[in-house]
Amino acid sequence: MIQRIQSLYLLLTTLLSLLFLKGSFLNFIDKSGSVIKVTFNGIVRDTGGQGFEFIEKLLPVSAFIILIPAFSLVTIFIFKNRKIQLWLALSVIILIVGFIFVSIFYSMFVITEYGAEIVPGFKMVIPLLMLVFAVLAYRGIRKDDRLIKSNERLR
Repeated sequence: MIQRIQSLYLLLTTLLSLLFLKGSFLNFIDKSGSVIKVTFNGIVRDTGGQGFEFIEKLLPVSAFIILIPAFSLVTIFIFKNRKIQLWLALSVIILIVGFIFVSIFYSMFVITEYGAEIVPGFKMVIPLLMLVFAVLAYRGIRKDDRLIKSNERLR
């Protein structure tokens, strides 16, 4: 149901999480001047004119990037069963927190392993926005659940 505000928050979470499927979300510059990117597929080094060098595949990052929008969309359409919707919204929050921790872990890995410096970018803020929207959606679902339970007590 799109008319509920929590559905809008979950839709925004889904749309923001889909931005990670394309391009890199963490960029680094190492001492030699080459750019190291963390993408959906893994860690890639752009060596300038020589092309791209695939360094490492990141399965946890790929799993989080796929699971977050999938769970968010399912949560939107399970509006008739609030108990399951609450559980799914909480799992979306847990997945986003896990994605943030995995991103921090791999950024520390790249910084220590390759002596690189992080380049600030717009996509670094998106996981925090996703977390805020997911928490707001969870609170909205919980508020609806409490409202319906209080109305059932009055009957």
